[in-house]
Amino acid sequence: MEASSSSPSSSSSVTVATGDRFRLHDRLELLEFADKYVVKSFESPNRGFSISREDGDIQPLDGADVDPPVRPYRTSTIYGVAGTIRLVAGTYILVITSQKEVGEFLGFPVFRVMSMQFLPCNEALKFSTSEEKRDEAYFMNLLRIVESTPGLYYSYDTDITLNLQRRCKLTDGWMAKPIWKQADPRFVWNRNLLEDLIEAKLDEFVIPLLQGNILCYRTRMWRRGANLQGDTANSIETEQLLETEGFRSSFLQFRGSVPLLWEQIVDLSYKPRLRIIDNEQTPKVVERHFLDLSQRYGDVVAVDLTDKHGDEGLLSAAYANEMKTLPSVRYCSFDFHHFCSNSNFDKLQILYDQVSEDFEKQGYFLVDDADGEILEEQKGIIRSNCIDCLDRTNVTQSFLAQKSLTIQLRRVGVLGPDESFTNFNKEYGKFRTLWAEQGDEISLGYAGTHALKGDLVRYGKQTLGGMIKDGMSALSRYYLNNFQDGDALDLISGRYSVSRQSPSPFRLNGFESLSVSNGQSELPQYLPVASALLIGGLTVTSFTLQQAGRNAQQYLSTVLWAGVTAGVMAAVKANGRQFCSRPRLCGLL
Repeated sequence: MEASSSSPSSSSSVTVATGDRFRLHDRLELLEFADKYVVKSFESPNRGFSISREDGDIQPLDGADVDPPVRPYRTSTIYGVAGTIRLVAGTYILVITSQKEVGEFLGFPVFRVMSMQFLPCNEALKFSTSEEKRDEAYFMNLLRIVESTPGLYYSYDTDITLNLQRRCKLTDGWMAKPIWKQADPRFVWNRNLLEDLIEAKLDEFVIPLLQGNILCYRTRMWRRGANLQGDTANSIETEQLLETEGFRSSFLQFRGSVPLLWEQIVDLSYKPRLRIIDNEQTPKVVERHFLDLSQRYGDVVAVDLTDKHGDEGLLSAAYANEMKTLPSVRYCSFDFHHFCSNSNFDKLQILYDQVSEDFEKQGYFLVDDADGEILEEQKGIIRSNCIDCLDRTNVTQSFLAQKSLTIQLRRVGVLGPDESFTNFNKEYGKFRTLWAEQGDEISLGYAGTHALKGDLVRYGKQTLGGMIKDGMSALSRYYLNNFQDGDALDLISGRYSVSRQSPSPFRLNGFESLSVSNGQSELPQYLPVASALLIGGLTVTSFTLQQAGRNAQQYLSTVLWAGVTAGVMAAVKANGRQFCSRPRLCGLL
């Protein structure tokens, strides 16, 4: 439904299917030996490569690898190699251990990654120092988080990162290029992990993965707003595709965090305070962001869905002020919570009335399947944001997508000039489900939970079951925000590079003295102690309160324990940031 930023290399021997179309090997045999891993194609056993378990060196297959004199101690089937990453003492290979075909994209099968595993090539670990071993152990914990990354998609037959309009304008012979060369690097989740395979000229094994149709340059809470280059958190290009009556059409939208320099540091409160970073680079950051969008998509309409009061109001006002310096971009403010309170979804028509002229002028892309003639082109894009660019944004984008779909269906003659797609309950129900599921995919990738307000998209109103689900998701988000950091993304994206020659990043940040590991992330040492004191204090206070009416001593005891509990709670609140897990590898900008 949508697309989620490589060095040039040419393969000495590639696999090309009929019609000069490049195709990847889709089923691989993994042979594990004491000194190396061997990866071979089932269809072409002489095609593959080996990886040294000592130093991660990658080599094309030679005769001994094709027909090894020694039997491997383990043989298994894998469905792709997603890349490699070098840590302190070794290299780790990410392999796809199971997948599921979930549909087709332009006639080509698309698969979802169901499970992945990192294979270690770290024999040098035994010779490492104690500090290097500690660092390696923490990095390996991050790799285990990466293994469970949700919503990764790929195709062996075609690139799935380019939108339809760009694909239809590609030069002749483009499909014969290796798939990683066809892909839009902004939307390749494992771009950094593929470098060693590309350097080894193994194009026929290089699989670009797209995460849940999402790209996060930065991650939730710890990654807000924009960086100095103008890239924003939770940047997503959403493409709605329609195939009907011999036509194919596409409608693009974009979402991304408010493109200013700002932060929202977690401190145990449910909704941490926003802070706008005062930096002289801010105007250039905003300009870079919208210049990039304009060059890629054409005219841009920026729809700001944030509240107009409180911290969000201050951020919205700062955003509106910066947009005054960009006359080429139209800025439209719409307080979603104010207009659409009490699940009044229909009030989005007010927003549409404000942007309809630009919206219809931007249009959509339409191509005739019979002869490939381009009948319409999309000339611009709506860029939407709230704070997370999740729940409010998804409801709004689904509304605009429905408007565009009606226009497209009228254009190709499926609907009459006065008919609306929303009048067809069965089809409209499928449309809503599609957008609700898409919202969940994005939210899982960015916030770790399903999207809130999903009922508004799915049913046009909120239900009791939906409110309960939203409450559970909100609690999960609270925990993840405060006690899960963003180091895993910084590591695999290449934003942080591990170097054995550099000092430990954890020692530099006071990491060892302030935190302990729970096997998946690093938690501050104070947290278990504070939690025990709070729980114990509340328990004793409750118990003594029940006995307080019997004598004065019990009453004094109740007051004492209530005071201790209140004191601990006040200390935790005042020092909330010290009790939260935080990224250690990279700064916020």
